[in-house]
Parts: sequence; C-alpha cells; structure tokens
Amino acid sequence: MSSSWTLEVETKASAAAIYKAAFLDWHNLGPKLLPELITGVTLISGGGTPGSIRQINFTPAVPFAFVKERLDLIDREKLELKVSIVEGGDLGVKIESASTHIKVEPKGNGSIVKVTGTYKAIAGVDISEDTKKAQEAFIKSIKAVEEHLIANPGAYA
Repeated sequence: MSSSWTLEVETKASAAAIYKAAFLDWHNLGPKLLPELITGVTLISGGGTPGSIRQINFTPAVPFAFVKERLDLIDREKLELKVSIVEGGDLGVKIESASTHIKVEPKGNGSIVKVTGTYKAIAGVDISEDTKKAQEAFIKSIKAVEEHLIANPGAYA
C-alpha cells in the first residue's frame, strides 16, 4: 500500500526564481549550496525533458551514496514537476518505490513550494524516521536556494 506526506515551504523569493534555481538548475546549484551533503549531480540520460534521468551523489553525511531519479513531469508554465526514484537511496532496502510531486506558487512578494512525497515501503519496514529526514532535507534545500536568491537578486530572474 502506498503512503504519502505533504509539506509547504514559504520563501521570500519569487516562484519563478525558486523553480528555476531549485529544480531546473539543481544539478549546478545543489553541490555549491549544500557541499556538506551533495558532491555532484550528473545527467545520465535525456536533456532535462520527461524521461531524463539524473544521479545525485552524496557525501558520507548521507546514509547512501547516490540516488537516480527520473523526471516524469515538467511544466515550466505551471512551475510544477514530478520525479521518481529509479535506483539507489533506500530503493529495494526500505522502499519499493518513491516519487515526489512539486509545485511552486506565488505568494505575496515571495512563493510557496508545495511537495507531496509518495512511497511504498517494503513490508514490515518503518520509514517514519526516514520520512522526517527527507522533509528536513527538502526544507534545508529550499531555504539554501532562498538565501542564495536573496543574496544574488539578479540570479534566475
């Protein structure tokens, strides 16, 4: 049986800038903003269109070395995307499948990032602590992007 969690993160950066920086250019920005967690992001196949696969490599601070994710949906007009884990992470160890749906919406002078994580845990495995860590990591990533955008107002405009 699949389970899911939702989270909303408010930012002081525009929706378009957050979307571009945190999701479209994460392969460049992620390792710069979170070097204590991410060593690099590599595009394995595709050109950033649905079906593309990228690999995110982690430092020893993360309990697994990498995760490969497939871009299932990208809508630059609606500032929306969906990715699914296809290899690495806890896939096959704690979960059978996992996907993340993200939508960025304007809110006042800033934005709100809405995320829904959907997963199917392996029978008998409790991933509640892993879910909490995933949420914390997502918030940390968005806040790091927000700080970068505030410090560099022309970036991703």
